Order: sequence, then C-alpha cells, then structure tokens
Amino acid sequence: MNTYLLLKTLHILSSVLLVGTGLGSAFYMFFANRSGSVAAQAVVSRLVVRADWWFTTPCIFIQPATGIAMAQMAGWPLGTPWLALSLGLYVLAGICWLPVVWLQIRMAALAQLTVQADAQARALPQLYHWYQRRWEALGYPAFIAMAGTYYLMVNKSALWG
Repeated sequence: MNTYLLLKTLHILSSVLLVGTGLGSAFYMFFANRSGSVAAQAVVSRLVVRADWWFTTPCIFIQPATGIAMAQMAGWPLGTPWLALSLGLYVLAGICWLPVVWLQIRMAALAQLTVQADAQARALPQLYHWYQRRWEALGYPAFIAMAGTYYLMVNKSALWG
C-alpha cells in the first residue's frame, strides 16, 4: 500500500470516528438532559467527556495532518477554493468544540456533585441548564460545519469547475 492510500485510510477512519463520536455523544447527552434523571445525566455527561478525550481529541489532530499531507501529495494548493473552505469549516467546528468540551466537563462535575450530595436528587442547579443551552447552541453550527466539510471533501473541485 502506498503512502497516499495509507493516509487516505487514516483520514477516512478518523473522520468517521470524529463525527460519529460527536453525533453519538450529542444524541445521548441531549436525551439524558431531557430524561429528568440526574443520575443518568451524571453518567452520560461523564462518559461524553471521556469519549471526547479518547476518540475526538486524537482525531482532531489526525484529520488536518493527513488531509494536508494528501493535498500536498496530490498537488492541491491549500488555497484551492474547496480545500480552503474545508479548512475554514474545520476551524469553525473547532472554535465551537473547544467551549463545548469545557461545558461538558463543567456539566459532568455539577451532575456528579449533585448525585454525591443527594442520591435521590431530582434537579440539577440552574447553572447546569445554562451550560446545557450553550452546549447545544455550539453543537449545531459545529455539526453543520463538519457536514459541510464532508460535502466538500467528496465533491472537491466539481463545485468550481
């Protein structure tokens, strides 16, 4: 297998893992937050943070490294419109993701403290819900940016020529 195909394989697998973990985490966190179960929110928020560290974070670095290397090997300048827009959308998703990670960590800590303080807790502090709304508000543009990046990667220059 040549280097380009190895990079392409890593790029595709890491993109699936990156977006799949993000979408799966968002799905479970969204519904746990609406379940009314503080215990469920504590468990799910803790696991979402763990998934981000274990899966999302490594992929965030693998994606641009493999993508830029493949672009250079294929002779695509980084200023090529589809590639520049893809990189811009990727950066936008990252700008949304960084505060999301902080919010998830805070949400997990608040939920865990609430459960530890009262095993039968029926409600989380209002701060948790404030974090939750920001977490969701940042998640939508991040997901749309990643979907746009996928679209551009598949269609490449067909959009401009």
